Amino acid sequence: METRTKIALITGGSRGLGKNSALKIAQKGLDVIITYRSNKDEAEAVVNEIKGMGRKAVAFQLDTKDLKSFDAFIKEVTDHLQENTGSTHIDYLINNAGTALYSPINEVTEEQLDDVVDIHFKGVFFLTQKFLPFINNGGGIINISSGLARFATPGSSVYGSIKAGVEMLTKYMAKELGSRQIRANVVAPGAIETDFGGGRVRDNKEINAVVAGATALGRVGLPDDIGGVVAFLCTEDAGWINGQRIEASGGMFL
Repeated sequence: METRTKIALITGGSRGLGKNSALKIAQKGLDVIITYRSNKDEAEAVVNEIKGMGRKAVAFQLDTKDLKSFDAFIKEVTDHLQENTGSTHIDYLINNAGTALYSPINEVTEEQLDDVVDIHFKGVFFLTQKFLPFINNGGGIINISSGLARFATPGSSVYGSIKAGVEMLTKYMAKELGSRQIRANVVAPGAIETDFGGGRVRDNKEINAVVAGATALGRVGLPDDIGGVVAFLCTEDAGWINGQRIEASGGMFL
């Protein structure tokens, strides 16, 4: 009897850590669904790269800040799955999409705070809630946090605090979904060279040097340092890891 190919859906999979995670997940033998917010061409390039590995892939547009769009998005995804796999279900949901906010406490506006809450907390909470009927028992949820939920650096009060909330939410997910054998875990990257936050870590030599100096392995992280950790959590080898925070930061601020 042929084993059914497992499927992972990753939000924000068209670039940066999301793209790298999508590619690494495909290398593990899973089919992949990615979402993109605005750049369809970038997303299609990732889809084609995954197809080049012999895996199935598709991209859908989604703004994780727009909670009212979730029902239509999930219908679009499940209709596609039903048509192409005979089932409406996925196995892994990776809540990766996000934006940065660098602003000192005395300058943060209510609108800025609301945006971060909507994207990084409410979006994660309600997308997961709405996908629960369509995640196979024995599957998994992977939420992306940040080293900034463990250590404080000036300017990241809102982002770091909301990510800390996501980490606690993940424990609740693990507890409440355990009866379905669905695991929930957090991957918390340290500072990574991507275009996230306008490419600050990658392009600002001073920030890059400070991060490298504060990291035991002596350099700034790369997307390749993170994607494989996310992909590992989408395998049977990670079957007994549940409710955990895995920081992949090279030993930053030890």
